[in-house]
Amino acid sequence: MRYPPAIQKLVEELIRLPGIGPRSAERIVFHLLKSPPDETVRLAGALTELRKKIHHCSSCFNVAQSDPCPICADVRRDQHTLCVVERPTDVVAVERAGNYRGRYHVLMGKIAPLDGVGPEALRIRELIGRVKRGGIGEVIIATGSDVEGEATALYVAKTLKELPVRVTRIAHGIPMGSSLDFSDEVTISKAFQGRTPV
Repeated sequence: MRYPPAIQKLVEELIRLPGIGPRSAERIVFHLLKSPPDETVRLAGALTELRKKIHHCSSCFNVAQSDPCPICADVRRDQHTLCVVERPTDVVAVERAGNYRGRYHVLMGKIAPLDGVGPEALRIRELIGRVKRGGIGEVIIATGSDVEGEATALYVAKTLKELPVRVTRIAHGIPMGSSLDFSDEVTISKAFQGRTPV
């Protein structure tokens, strides 16, 4: 037995989201059905607003509602330090730690050959352009400590080696196999304090 088409369609769409399986999708749909109609309308409105208003900063590629994003536009931040991360969620994790006051460059992923993601799929070319334009004294590589994160860090370091910039890697206070958005503020803070040249 299948659900009515409208229910089935929403279940199928929810299953496409990360971390949501068929049972979770069904629970969400039936929760929405028993909720007051205005809750469902607010959710739909928030999703529509997300697609209309959120884009990537043209400078750092973080998610934002303005261009440049608030971090890139903040003249009080250190203009000479650039932290390279994999995803926008990593920017939030580093900001929560509270001790980094430079700028960011979001790669929008990591090198993962088994998933068909090579260096050309990332924002590495744009990173090189930012460094070549001058004014950046240090690039801190803050990719995850899993195999793909390490490969990405090595590739970025090798690519920047010939440019006049100091390249460092955050210390391994981040557990192996983990990512920044799953780490606590103290661990991230210690990782930044213990960064080493690459």
